Amino acid sequence: MTRKHWICLIIVGIIYAVVGIGFGEIAKRVPVDQSRAWRLGAWVASAAVYAGHFGYEQFRIEQRSLKVALHAAIAVGIGGFLLAVAAGAHAIFIGSQAQLWLYGVALIAWPIFTGVPAFVVTLVASALLTRLRAAGK
Repeated sequence: MTRKHWICLIIVGIIYAVVGIGFGEIAKRVPVDQSRAWRLGAWVASAAVYAGHFGYEQFRIEQRSLKVALHAAIAVGIGGFLLAVAAGAHAIFIGSQAQLWLYGVALIAWPIFTGVPAFVVTLVASALLTRLRAAGK
């Protein structure tokens, strides 16, 4: 993978984290009946980032399905890692009563729990789109 690809994946991962943190902060500050809509908005915004990244990899630079899936999983995993870092930092700064070792586990678990499903979904979607495009030619 080139340096340009890594920079792209890191930027997309940062965007995922900013979306999660930003929408989460808004959801904490609005009335309870509105917070659900803001959390749903985070999912929609993340889906838009995912679709844009997927489309770029699949159609613009025409990567193979395995590479598209790997790149999506890495970007999503970076986002999950950054969210875990933010959660741990938040717990330290507010003096949370939670056991801090759990935030260390989250540094490993969140990238896995987000990246693996992203890999599987992207691999299937990319392979299907590749077959559909080949059948249409």
